[in-house]
Amino acid sequence: MQNVLAELVDQLALERIDRDLFRGRSQDLGWGAIFGGQVLGQALSAAAQTVAEDRPVHSLHAYFLRAGDVRRPIVYQVDRIRDGQSFCTRRVIAVQDGTPIFSLAASFQVEEGGFDHQDPMPQVAGPEGLLSERDLAHRLGDRVPERLRPMATAVRPIEQRPVRPRNPLAPKPLEPIRHIWMRAIDALPDDQSLHRYLLAYASDFSLLGTSLDPHGVSWLTPGMHIASLDHAMWFHRPFRLDQWLLYDIQSPSASGARGLVRGRFFDGEGRLVASVVQEGLIRLRGAADR
Repeated sequence: MQNVLAELVDQLALERIDRDLFRGRSQDLGWGAIFGGQVLGQALSAAAQTVAEDRPVHSLHAYFLRAGDVRRPIVYQVDRIRDGQSFCTRRVIAVQDGTPIFSLAASFQVEEGGFDHQDPMPQVAGPEGLLSERDLAHRLGDRVPERLRPMATAVRPIEQRPVRPRNPLAPKPLEPIRHIWMRAIDALPDDQSLHRYLLAYASDFSLLGTSLDPHGVSWLTPGMHIASLDHAMWFHRPFRLDQWLLYDIQSPSASGARGLVRGRFFDGEGRLVASVVQEGLIRLRGAADR
């Protein structure tokens, strides 16, 4: 397994310091704050480690309370809310310096059969032949701000290939719909829990940017402040993140300095494997003056 992916898998594994108490290392992606997907994936990992292996997570609901400090570890406190015959519920609080920065509630269920239907997969170009986000950053070259260049061109554990690339340095109004193929850059163990932690991590990429598309701005627009506020996710069917998944993202609304975004993950066979909804802050400082 490539080092950058192995490091992410290790970060999500966490250090167990008591029965329901875990500690996670922070990863600096160059944004000056902890990436929301990291704390989301780690909190889900903490919750899952207190549940029997035959009960995979099927849903989570989370709130981002404060920006975390990438220089310090995070402590995850798990509360065993309920252990039923079919469902288990866990609550997790992520803490730095004694202050909560994130909260998560997750539900786990024994595997059962039942009715089965889903929306069809969007008809878009496949991942073969598409450029990755890293390739696109290299093409922009010196136009990428110097402070962001290492982050934009670094090898990442999850490769992303947008079907219709955006140029954040020269944004223009577009329909608030994105399609992005995602895949881990190397083979992963046969552990469905790990694949779900990693998908939770990856689900925070590109979401809020979609809510900016109709307005001809991007996260690099001067005065733009973007932050995840809450995040919900449902896991429908088993999948592998070391195989291509299509992330179908749409933003149905933006108002009150907040953007609402919905996402769906489909595997290569067209099966809907997970759904996401997030609301986030999209505040353009000085917008009132404009």
